[in-house]
Amino acid sequence: MWDLRNPDGGMLGLEFARAVADECDCMLAHSLPERVNVTVTDEAGNVVASGEELSADGSPPMARLWLRGDHIERENVWPDHSDLGRPVILPGGEVGILQSWWNADDGSAWRWQVEFSNSV
Repeated sequence: MWDLRNPDGGMLGLEFARAVADECDCMLAHSLPERVNVTVTDEAGNVVASGEELSADGSPPMARLWLRGDHIERENVWPDHSDLGRPVILPGGEVGILQSWWNADDGSAWRWQVEFSNSV
């Protein structure tokens, strides 16, 4: 279970996305807020990894959320070929698999395809 919250909204923050996904060492995330808290739990509800007030430089539309031991690291990115086939979580919690990505060199435009299934 991936739980992403924006710590800047209200007393307890605002839920950004909550989703169930297969185990992975990197989750792509689309349109994250400037800061985000991330908690990953296993099927029994035990915390596997977490990160508080994660932010990163730049404003690309995607971020890589890396599981590094028991903590999460955030890296804002323009996806590349290494990201194809990775899961991507959208605002609200839908998770799909990144199938293709293209962006203009200056970041003024991008195009992507994500595949959704009931077994991600």
